[in-house]
Amino acid sequence: MTDAAIRCEGLTRHYGDVIALQDLNLAVPYGSIFGFLGRNGAGKTTTMRLLVGLGHPTAGRAWIDGVETTNGDSRAREKFGYLPQDPAFYSWMTPREYLDYAGRLFGMSAADRKSRIEEMLELVGLKDAARRKIGGFSGGMHQRMGIAQALLHRPPVLLLDEPTSALDPAGRYEVLDLLDKLRGAVTVFFSTHILADVERICDTIAIIHKGQLLLVAGRDELRERYPLNTAVLELDAASLPWTEAFIALLKTQPWITGVTQEESVLRIVVNDVAHGKQALLPLVLQQGVILTRYEWVRPTLEEIFLKVSA
Repeated sequence: MTDAAIRCEGLTRHYGDVIALQDLNLAVPYGSIFGFLGRNGAGKTTTMRLLVGLGHPTAGRAWIDGVETTNGDSRAREKFGYLPQDPAFYSWMTPREYLDYAGRLFGMSAADRKSRIEEMLELVGLKDAARRKIGGFSGGMHQRMGIAQALLHRPPVLLLDEPTSALDPAGRYEVLDLLDKLRGAVTVFFSTHILADVERICDTIAIIHKGQLLLVAGRDELRERYPLNTAVLELDAASLPWTEAFIALLKTQPWITGVTQEESVLRIVVNDVAHGKQALLPLVLQQGVILTRYEWVRPTLEEIFLKVSA
């Protein structure tokens, strides 16, 4: 069972008639940053709770670093660090005090605690705040504090449940940058519904929907599975006043299935690429639209996700 950092076999959880998770079979490679992607209510937190032993499966089993976590084996807690979606700390403690407390719970010696605490504070960028009360920390600092606590006992696997969902852009950047630094040193498994986070740092992605695992693939492999079906048009500033009318015309074309706009850039999704390549530019010329860029691209992760989980 040591060929994967995390392995699930038939993992299932029912709450009465509600199927929260159904027959999850999953293998997470060692050293990967693994994104567990799904909409709210897809079964992500249920999976996390089963993996760390905070819930009992209706059926199935799971292992972390070769130790089963779904049968109450006490050895399992040494194999992972866990950060829940809303971590709670003793607000009157400083980071050093809290990490020392956590180290004692893991049976770490005084000398080991002292060196490891300094190492963790340096890693998560909280050394300058080591004497401040945790209660005064920002959201991003709380999450980084939680990651320090989760990694304190040197686990090979780090599990994070929606680690950036409640953070502002600065806090999200801090946490994602920290996770990226852990690449290869520890296996990171994190659940999220934020596609940009997955696209930025994950090398492997799983998509779960209504308790069912829909697919698992490498980030680049996932994009390669889907054809070039999207044209990107970047409009010259002189054409922007007519953008609304141009978009309205595009939406009337039967070979176009979607049009989105972000400032001066239009993304046009088609159901017939061959026809689209023949018809789109003449349509642009007919309307007198001036382009600064024209490109056919693969769908974004967001477009793939929406298609797969529709």
